[in-house]
Amino acid sequence: MTAEEFQSALREIGLGRYHNLHPFHVRMNAGLLTREEIQRWVKNRFYYQACIPLKDAAILSNCPDREVRRKWIHRISDHDGDWSRAGGIEAWLRFSEGCGLEREAVASLDDVLPGVRFAVDAYVNFARREPWPVAVASSLTEWFAPDLMAERLAAFRQYYQWVPDWAFEYFSSRVGQARIDSGEGLELTLRWCDTPDLQQRALAALKFKCDVLWSMLDTIDEAPR
Repeated sequence: MTAEEFQSALREIGLGRYHNLHPFHVRMNAGLLTREEIQRWVKNRFYYQACIPLKDAAILSNCPDREVRRKWIHRISDHDGDWSRAGGIEAWLRFSEGCGLEREAVASLDDVLPGVRFAVDAYVNFARREPWPVAVASSLTEWFAPDLMAERLAAFRQYYQWVPDWAFEYFSSRVGQARIDSGEGLELTLRWCDTPDLQQRALAALKFKCDVLWSMLDTIDEAPR
């Protein structure tokens, strides 16, 4: 397929399968979740946040192209932080504190549900074993993240006012960063997934990533109260 057709096919997957459509997110954005449900989501989502640098390191380890590695490597410090900034993992821990959780308890991962752990581990292992352009394609859920982040931020400020405004740094920063990251990921996917086989594998990779995010919410939503 042409690059335009390939990009359109990728976009259609996100529009139809991204987890903003999950009933849990729909209820969250409508202000219908309890404090306990919010806290359960925050604790479990942290496992995903903590594993993002592992996924990106796996992509780097499989990539022989120096210029691509130089483009991608910032994603690790974006989440882990470095000498100049705290990073996304720290921002999520601050969000956890704002939601009434103890950061040490969240960081321990003791309360992560098995289904969430299984889904996230599957994603990291996918990035380890697949060709790096295919793993990059799986990250294109970021393409649809800015609107979700903006909607989520507005919903929290409107409906969950027990969470203080200082806790929302993660979401406010990711609205812009996700646009940058998704543009970068899309450019690499369109350039390097340049055969019919790689294009089909990239489409399957994005579907798989959408399934990972959906499965996490299934587990969180269906956990015993």
